[in-house]
Amino acid sequence: MRLGKYLAHSGVASRRAAEAMIRDGRVTVAGKIVLDPALDVNEQCVVKADGRPLGGLQMHVVYALNKPLGVLSTAKDTHGRPTVVSLIADTLAGTGERSRLYPVGRLDADSTGLILLSNDGALAHRLTHPSFEVQKTYRARVGGGSVGEQALRRLREGVSLEDGTTAPARVRRVGSDVLELTIHEGRNRQVRRMCEAMGHPVRELERVAFGPLKLGDLAPGAYRRLSEREVERLRGSNGGQRLAR
Repeated sequence: MRLGKYLAHSGVASRRAAEAMIRDGRVTVAGKIVLDPALDVNEQCVVKADGRPLGGLQMHVVYALNKPLGVLSTAKDTHGRPTVVSLIADTLAGTGERSRLYPVGRLDADSTGLILLSNDGALAHRLTHPSFEVQKTYRARVGGGSVGEQALRRLREGVSLEDGTTAPARVRRVGSDVLELTIHEGRNRQVRRMCEAMGHPVRELERVAFGPLKLGDLAPGAYRRLSEREVERLRGSNGGQRLAR
């Protein structure tokens, strides 16, 4: 395994931060400073970061969390506001699980619903990089009156925004003012901007599915660890997969 990846999987830092540590001369292998993040290492190597030996590879975990309103999609906040990671910190401390969890993707503070937390950088990359086209489904309560067929058609064909036309969305009306939209691009506040462009500003937004994984009956603020089978389904998710309903 490459040294940069080894540090990330050992819980030292993210892959990018680990590679920066290596280039800064803060990592040694067998007592010698190594500056190449691509150096091959294994668990038999004596690897130290800032003089401290690593404990070996940590087990990858993935949690599903129903993010409540006002909670930030980040690991830490300098102003002490609640974050998705802080919601499950007590559980991790209680089990002794050595995990550097971080959110996979983001939900705005004023949005709710399904968000994943993991220490698996490779999985996070696969689920969030646009090239994999992993689908995410949202339920939006909108203003501007009842949503008509013309607005639905435009959403399905692609909406012109300031950063370009969106890819076609899968949209269905589940109430006179409630839409269910599935997208795969993940632009900043994309669903809100698409609906705003149609004259239907979003009043409430909830993510109800991430790839093959559904929010289900998980209560706001509640979370659960995914099974190995669920994680494998996430690893295989892409734009061609049947949408969760």
